This record gives sequence, structure tokens and C-alpha cells, in this order.
Amino acid sequence: MDDPTELSVAAFAHDGTLTEGGSVFLWLRHVAGTSTTYKEALRLAGPLTLGALLSGASADQAKEELFRGLLKGMDEEVLRDVSRKFALEHLASSGRAHILARLRWHLAQRHEVVIVSASPQLYVDVMSEALGANGSLGTRLAVDSRGKLTGEYSGKNCRGSEKLRRLEEWIEERRYPTAPVVYAYGNSRGDRQLLSRATYPFNVGRLGRFGALRQFPELVND
Repeated sequence: MDDPTELSVAAFAHDGTLTEGGSVFLWLRHVAGTSTTYKEALRLAGPLTLGALLSGASADQAKEELFRGLLKGMDEEVLRDVSRKFALEHLASSGRAHILARLRWHLAQRHEVVIVSASPQLYVDVMSEALGANGSLGTRLAVDSRGKLTGEYSGKNCRGSEKLRRLEEWIEERRYPTAPVVYAYGNSRGDRQLLSRATYPFNVGRLGRFGALRQFPELVND
């Protein structure tokens, strides 16, 4: 594992892993307004609750419906600018210091670091750039010919099997000469498939915080 000649990729989930708690609802409040966001969430309380309980397709559909109600018609470039401010502030206020230290450790080892998140890619990109990561994979949002958001996904919500598929696609596109060692860090049901296929999977959620990091006891500080 410490062989300096090994090709290594470190994949980090975002919400609850690199940062405390979720970011999507906070982001929606930032870009659409608190009152409007709460009203739309109340309208969709049933589907959102069902999605939270069942996860999977129910969660994907409820999230997309919320996006449709709040984001449809927004200008993509304006949204990117507004989202950049949110992303940097959220990272500064909610970043988990010991996980961010782990990300920096991977970079110091010259491992390729990628953030894999169900959060919208347009602000996951900002966090990835701020952290010096090599790439970012998030939920892509559809944009029409006028540069306006449709409120729908472009592709799939980047969670569960889609996280794993996107990571595998990203690794393939890098054209490594040999298959890399993969480290993966996650905390939720949506990360299970990603973790299950990693060489070194780490559950860093509240109930399993660094439970698998016995190899790196110096990083366990809480």
C-alpha cells in the first residue's frame, strides 16, 4: 500500500464526508431564496419523505422534482457565479478537518484525487478546484438551447451505482498504464457501491467514523 510506484486514485464523497451534513438544500436556499425553497419543499413533502426512507429511484425522482420547481428557467452562467460563492463559503464553514487532511495526504503522495458526489456538479467543481483535486463527478443539470436550466438531470443522479459507474468511467478516461489502487471515502447508503469496489474502502460517517482507518491511526483525532 505504501509502494511509491503504485498508481493510486482516492475518491471522496462530499456531503457528510468532506463536509458536515448535506449541502443541496442549503444551496437551493442560496440560489432560489429561503422562503421559495421551503414552500416548494413543503409542497413536495410526501415524495421527499418517501425518498429519504426508501432511497434509490424514489429519492432520485423527488430530488429532481424539487430541482424542477426551483431551478427551471434559471440562467446557467448566472447560477454558476452564485453557486461559486456558496461552494467556497460552505467548504470553509463545514469542512471536516480530518477528512480534508486525508485528502491533502493523498495529494502529497501524488495520488489522483477525485470528488464523487450526488450534489450538482456545477458547485462540486468549485470545491474540487479549491482543494486541488484532479477531478470532480457530480449530478449534471440539463440546460436548454438558450442556456437555461430545465430543472432536470442531464444523465442520472450521481448516487449509488451511478457513483461507481462515473468513477470507473473517469479512471478509464485517464488511460492509466495499469489498473490503479482505489481508496474510497463515504458515509451513506448512496456510497455503499462505491466503497464495495474500492481496494481500501473507508466509512467516515458518524456511526463508522474512521472505523476502517486502523492503518492510519495518526489521522484519527475525534
